[in-house]
Amino acid sequence: MDLRMTLILLGGLLFFALFSSASANFVFPVEHKFKGKERSLSALKDHDVRRHRRILSAVDLELGGNGLPSETGLYYARIGIGSPSTNYYVQVDTGSDILWVNCIGCEKCPKKSNLGIDLTLYDPKSSTTSKYVNCDQDFCTSTYDGQLPGCRPELLCQYNVVYGDGSSTAGYFVKDALHFNKVTGNRQTATTNGSVIFGCGAKQSGELGTSSEALDGILGFGQANSSVLSQLALAGKVKKEFAHCLDTISGGGIFAIGEVVQPRVNKTPLVPNQAHYNVNMKEITVGGDVLDLPTDTFDTADGKGTIIDSGTTLAYLPEVVYDSLMSKVMSQQPGLKLHTVEDQFSCFQFTGNVDDGFPIVKFRFDKSLTLTVYPHEYLFQIREDVWCIGWQNSGLQSKDGKEMILLGDMVLSNKLVLYDLENQSIGWTEYNCSTSIKVKDENSGAVYSVGSHNLSSASKFFGINGF
Repeated sequence: MDLRMTLILLGGLLFFALFSSASANFVFPVEHKFKGKERSLSALKDHDVRRHRRILSAVDLELGGNGLPSETGLYYARIGIGSPSTNYYVQVDTGSDILWVNCIGCEKCPKKSNLGIDLTLYDPKSSTTSKYVNCDQDFCTSTYDGQLPGCRPELLCQYNVVYGDGSSTAGYFVKDALHFNKVTGNRQTATTNGSVIFGCGAKQSGELGTSSEALDGILGFGQANSSVLSQLALAGKVKKEFAHCLDTISGGGIFAIGEVVQPRVNKTPLVPNQAHYNVNMKEITVGGDVLDLPTDTFDTADGKGTIIDSGTTLAYLPEVVYDSLMSKVMSQQPGLKLHTVEDQFSCFQFTGNVDDGFPIVKFRFDKSLTLTVYPHEYLFQIREDVWCIGWQNSGLQSKDGKEMILLGDMVLSNKLVLYDLENQSIGWTEYNCSTSIKVKDENSGAVYSVGSHNLSSASKFFGINGF
């Protein structure tokens, strides 16, 4: 969920970990938070530091925006909640586990956004399908591993999320209809819905309440039981499998829930019992040379490891990895003079083709899965002849101070990334995200094409719009 670290989620539950398979496939439209907006480079890091009974077909989530650090930096989605359905714009985040939106009567909730969207406060009383979630109900007790102290049947189930930058969101849980698009044919969908429990934000603080790039909330796509994905799967609406393909060339991309049958994607196992999508890295090569790193660099025990997080813009490396990688990358251009932009980005002047002048970086994982990052992906242009480096010295640490590797949109864009929670694995392949993929309708056995979308060009509401 970006580089934002949750410190508290009511009674010590981490936000990252808050919160039967079926055969549904769905799609969501998504937009980039900074799309078409002037913003400082610091905004990129600010964002990173604060995130079978009724079997359906696949789900298509329409995408929008662009993930290049020099372009837009963050994707967001439009979702439909309630009866009648009302639109809300939320950040889509694979690093967190609940959906929450700002609610009516909220203290210090943002009133406007510079993103060109209208902010909306959710009002449970305006929806005929809304229900309050009390603290003695199963969702609340399972979320907090038991009944909260002082709980009485008439009291609401509350939540309180505090981020590492000091911002927070607090409120209570409600249940209502979430509207989304099931795939009914090649590039064809039909609106349907399912009931989900989500947070009704009653009070925000810090950046969540004052940011000029404000949204209505956050849609967590983590693997905990409280996530929308897990709730829809438990209700028999979807399989616990989804994929995204973020397009930095044309903007937008593909996001679908369901079994992807084309293209084929090689996978690596997820590290068990982790709050994040944590994988086992084996080595890093730069220009074909293996980096000489301490033997415990890639340990997954004690809070270390490698996190795949499409809610983060850049890529963060522990200092020992960062120093070694940067030394190798820059050794091919010894005459370059680096200068610092906004006190945190290393930049330089370069007039040639960066793919010819800098080395390819490869991350190798368990089961021989490789993530290849080209120079034009880890370098981004801020002026005609000025480039900046996307690799960042990690500021993300676990509770015991051990640094982790976090790979965000910078290295995940222009690849189809598949999250297979049914088999606890994740994989990716280089792909043209402006084309289409094929997903399986488990009910009929049919295979349908799900195409790319750009939410900014959509003229109507397509249900749950995502990444």
